[in-house]
Amino acid sequence: MGDVTQEDSLGSGADQTDPSWAPAVDHVWNNAPLDHLDPARGVEPDQDPALLARIDADSAIDRTDPTADPAAGRKNLVALPKAHLHLHFTGSMTVERLKQMAGAHHMHLDEELIDQQPLRVPADRRGWYRFQRLYDMARRCVTTEQDIRAIVDDAARIDAEEGSRILEIQVTPDSYAPIMGGLTPALEVMLDEARKASDRHHIAVGIIVAASRMSHPLKARTLARLAAQYAGDEPGTVVGFGLSNDERSGSTPEFAPAFRIAARAGLPLMPHGGELLGPEHIHQVIESLHPTRIGHGVRAASDPRLLRLLRAHGITLEVCPASNVGLGVFARKQDVPLRALYDSGVPIALSADDPLLFGERLEHQYQDARTIHGFSDHELAELARDSIRGSVMAGRYRKEALAGVDEWERSQ
Repeated sequence: MGDVTQEDSLGSGADQTDPSWAPAVDHVWNNAPLDHLDPARGVEPDQDPALLARIDADSAIDRTDPTADPAAGRKNLVALPKAHLHLHFTGSMTVERLKQMAGAHHMHLDEELIDQQPLRVPADRRGWYRFQRLYDMARRCVTTEQDIRAIVDDAARIDAEEGSRILEIQVTPDSYAPIMGGLTPALEVMLDEARKASDRHHIAVGIIVAASRMSHPLKARTLARLAAQYAGDEPGTVVGFGLSNDERSGSTPEFAPAFRIAARAGLPLMPHGGELLGPEHIHQVIESLHPTRIGHGVRAASDPRLLRLLRAHGITLEVCPASNVGLGVFARKQDVPLRALYDSGVPIALSADDPLLFGERLEHQYQDARTIHGFSDHELAELARDSIRGSVMAGRYRKEALAGVDEWERSQ
């Protein structure tokens, strides 16, 4: 983790008396633009189907040749080697896999989970509750060891098909401990299948063990000790320790002891932060948890001082544009500040977060970077390099993937 662990070099957070700290916008919330809010009423716009269809239809600034063959463009991006660093176990499921498991276990699914439409909710507690209810419904369909293995295998296969050379998939083992007879067997099944899927699909798959902000910090310490027992940088090992769920819940500093346990075992640290909350939350995550990477962190774009700090310490942001729009953090795809983050020099690892709910996998994030945000082939290659360099898998996997990016760029 290098200098990131040196607390005295990180500063004391955002100084609101510094004029450079504040974003140059009139209407903000937690220091990030929220132009899609109605300032007169202070509520989200009506989330009716017609509005959502209009948002989706208006979500592209097409800078590509309209006469080009779309299939050729897709093949072009599939061939670009990349690493996928922010993918949740349950949220990685395909709709087909979820329906198969629900049918086998005689479980009812909400139509929102299987209608093939991306989730769109406002960025408030009500919206998060709706997201979490659907997520938990999908999680309850995972009832056997075979289900767990199938999900891991699907994630590895699909990522490999989309050009990923490395996948670091995140899971909270206590969610599956009841069906496996404990935390240890639940994690060991995932690790075993990650190792087998790596060989099967020619992709290096590691597991990130994550605590939940909705649980007591003491449980996070238990998970950190469990993760430490399986720490490594090879496929089928625990490659990091994270903190997930609604970042407005819990107290970030109270999870610091768990992160110290993981750090002493040599585990890289990947807490969530800076999606639903603003730059001040990212400062708190940095100062309390000393991350190697930050899950999301997209709201750092409104704080130049924070961007400089992230860049100086080489902290990679796992940016998930589809979930930013799905959770109402930004109203449209072109509002996600991907270009601003890239231009700041902060390392970015494009990721898909929860494709089951948000409807898009990793390759689609690269497509949007090209067609919506105007990224050139060279810039797409740099995004892929950032994701690979941000990986914590063994160096030989990163070296091979980086060589593949160089070859891809030369071929363009």
